[in-house]
Order: sequence, then structure tokens, then C-alpha cells
Amino acid sequence: MRTDDEREHWGLLPGAGVGPLRFGMSSAEVADALQVSGPYERVGSPYAQEDFGDGVSVFYDAGKLACVALDAATGPQVVLADIPLTGRDPQQTQQWLLDYAAEHGSCLLYTCDDSLALTDLGLLVRSQQVGDVRLSRPLIVIREWLESTYYRDHLPLEEDPTMEA
Repeated sequence: MRTDDEREHWGLLPGAGVGPLRFGMSSAEVADALQVSGPYERVGSPYAQEDFGDGVSVFYDAGKLACVALDAATGPQVVLADIPLTGRDPQQTQQWLLDYAAEHGSCLLYTCDDSLALTDLGLLVRSQQVGDVRLSRPLIVIREWLESTYYRDHLPLEEDPTMEA
């Protein structure tokens, strides 16, 4: 598992993306932004998914970037209001998000797996089992996916047991 100092730090761009990735990018643009030749794995149905190194997975809707999922153990550190969201205690992270939402008037939503989303920011935080602990795993999602019951409750972003650190 990476420490905060070993991770890239990506800023959240509400409604637009995270770090170097912007919603609406093509697969080639995503690879270019990540400065790689391409993904190490492509996964088909039900969503077009590409997995890149360093704990970054992306999902496309009609060939355009719609979601960025970051691995809790190896993914970049997503920062919101100077608070890190990746690889943290999920309960503490969720409480911080609730406090943030109350202070900033953000729209809250719970998914069917009790993950918390701040829909106006396009941020969904899930937990991921890493060894003997659960850690926070941020997902940056286009608003349409968070507002749609179909996408929200069937997001293709359940943890992958092979990604444990």
C-alpha cells in the first residue's frame, strides 16, 4: 500500500473530472493525459472499462470518459478542501463528507451499498478491503450517472479482490 507521500495528488474538479482527466475524453486522450501508451487491461460489458497502472480505472459512456475509480491502496490521492479522500478510514471519511456537505450545501445521496455521494461534486466514496482493513475509495462520476437510479445502483465499480495490496 502506498503512503500519501508516494501517491500522486489529484485535485477534484467538480463536474469536470479529477487530476489530468476530464469527462468526455476519448480513450486515446485519457492515455495521453496519463502519459502512457494505453491501458494494461480493457474490460467489456456492461461498461467500457480500462484499467491503467497506479490504481486508476476509467469507465466510458458512448466512448467518452464518464467515471474515474481510484484504488484505495495504490491510486492517486484525491484532495477536496485540502482533505485527502483516498486510502482513509471509511467512517471518518464519510463523516467528513457529511460535515462538508452541511457546510457547503452539497446534495447528498446514498447508493444501494451505503456509499455516500455528493452529487453536485460528482464524488462517490466507497470502501475497499485492503488486507485486514477497509479503506476509502473515491470515484469521480458524471452527474448523469449519479442522478440515474440505473447507473447509481449498478455502477461497475465494486472492488476487485485481486487488487488487494
